[in-house]
Amino acid sequence: MRIVFLASGHFALPTLQWLATTEHEIAAIVTQPARPAGRGRRTTRTPVRAVADELGLAVLEPEDVNTPDCLRQLAECDAQLGLTIAFGQKLGQALLSLFGGGCINLHASLLPKFRGAAPINWAIVRGEERTGVTVFRLVERMDAGPILTVRETVIRPRETAAELHDRLADLGVDAVRSALESCERQWSRGSGEPHPLGTPQVETDATRAPKLQKADGHVDFDRPAVAVANRILGMTPWPGARARFEASDGRFEDVLLLRAIACEKGEDGRSDSAGPAAAIIEPGVLDERLFVAAADGFVRILEIKPSSGRTISWQDFVNGRHVAPGDRFRRVEPSRP
Repeated sequence: MRIVFLASGHFALPTLQWLATTEHEIAAIVTQPARPAGRGRRTTRTPVRAVADELGLAVLEPEDVNTPDCLRQLAECDAQLGLTIAFGQKLGQALLSLFGGGCINLHASLLPKFRGAAPINWAIVRGEERTGVTVFRLVERMDAGPILTVRETVIRPRETAAELHDRLADLGVDAVRSALESCERQWSRGSGEPHPLGTPQVETDATRAPKLQKADGHVDFDRPAVAVANRILGMTPWPGARARFEASDGRFEDVLLLRAIACEKGEDGRSDSAGPAAAIIEPGVLDERLFVAAADGFVRILEIKPSSGRTISWQDFVNGRHVAPGDRFRRVEPSRP
């Protein structure tokens, strides 16, 4: 099939690289314009643009993909299908109707769960045991179109959002391959619907995965231990799980908590890490094992990043800062505008 590929982020790269090796023809790539990024605010291409340049593919970088000029250029591509992955712009009805086979999208959740911009993060934060990817036909409502293919996977213990992102991006290749096969079969029939109808989503099962804000990363140890650990994992790498380490001697510094687990009964070789001792230790305070007290148990920090340093293990942080029982972590309050 002749395809227009609309994508911007890293999540699309495995599929783009695979698509370039197939018999499908990439008529054009549409991506977000280069923008300032990083501490130096250097103008940076999207990850998709960088790979497209390596592959020698034609690229459009519209500020708004729905303008008449952009629609005209896309119509001239004479493509049968639009494929979107982590594009970053809403597609209007005129664009959705531009291709004979319509537009399909790869989304990083098991729709209708976690519709929105940050499905990977919120799946971890909310304690899901399974997730996956879904290819669906785009309609005007966000992430609400009929489903073509689904691929599932478990969320692994201690897995961060960054790690799950990469696994789902790879899993997406097979989902897109299957969806394109369905679209190609439908297109080759030459009659009836020009694209697979798909399976309608169950609206009553829909949940939201809103765009992340910096404040979503602030860790509150007054919450249950499992919820604290899930937030730490789900907010890594961005916006980062932020807390303030305060030593009993008055030292303090802001840190990012990168990886953690909630302690289960007997995990550390003792009778019950969430037993009577938990009731007398204030949330955020380190116990004799240097586990952090939460509302109903303890959180064991595994990796940490000081604000002025690199990522290190918790044990290296303990050794370097002379961490002791009674030291604590506090919530970093969001700064006011």
